[in-house]
Order: sequence, then structure tokens, then C-alpha cells
Amino acid sequence: MNLDNCPKCGKLFAKNFREICPACIKEMDMNYTICAEYLRKNKGATIHELSEATEVSVPQITKFIREGRISLIGVPNLGYPCEVCGTPIRENNMCANCRARLLQDVNKNKGKLSKESDDTPTSSTASYRIMDRLRDRN
Repeated sequence: MNLDNCPKCGKLFAKNFREICPACIKEMDMNYTICAEYLRKNKGATIHELSEATEVSVPQITKFIREGRISLIGVPNLGYPCEVCGTPIRENNMCANCRARLLQDVNKNKGKLSKESDDTPTSSTASYRIMDRLRDRN
């Protein structure tokens, strides 16, 4: 039997498929039910309105959305924050602007790496230089 401490409350529990203790699972399920009921009645709610009305944290609501427990279909104003800039989004982890900036930075760094590799000697040339140094020491 695998025992672990619950990351939410710190209690010792027998590990299960959710990685948190049964009491925290029950609390999380209750929070989900509260959120789902509120969204059925208030389809135009934003994530902050939902959090304020239900007293469930924004990260927990975001987790419900990413797990697929809360569907964004039929709830036009509900979105979760971009992990980089915090702009409300409805899919992925980053907004389009942050994703474009990341791709631009990656391509820029890729160009720098290829330029640096052109300046460095090839592995066969480097091995001769090392051998020459070792020969000169003896």
C-alpha cells in the first residue's frame, strides 16, 4: 500500500488515482457541483464572477475547465487566464500573441545557434587539435 501526504491539506492517505486524499476529493467534487449549478443559471458569467459567487478559486476553476469537467460550450464569457500574460483565453495554455512571441524567440535563437555552429570547428578538426596538444605535452 502506497502512502503519501495530500498536497492540498497535508494529511497522510493511501494513494489513489487522483493523488489527493478522499476528504479533498470530496471537497473538490462539491466545488465542481457548485460551479456547474451556478453556470447553468448564469451562462454569461466570467471566471472572476464565477469565482466570486461560488468562493471557488480561479486556479481551481481553470483546472476544472482543462480537465473537461466544465465545458466552455454555451458559456460565451467564460475563459481562463493565459499562463504568460493573463489574458482570458478559451483553449491551449497561451494566447495567440504569447505563442507568436515564443515562436519568434525560438526562431531567433535557432538562427543564433546555427551561426555559432558555423564558427566552431568540426569535431574531426577539434580532435586533431586535442591530439596535437597532448603530443606537445609529452
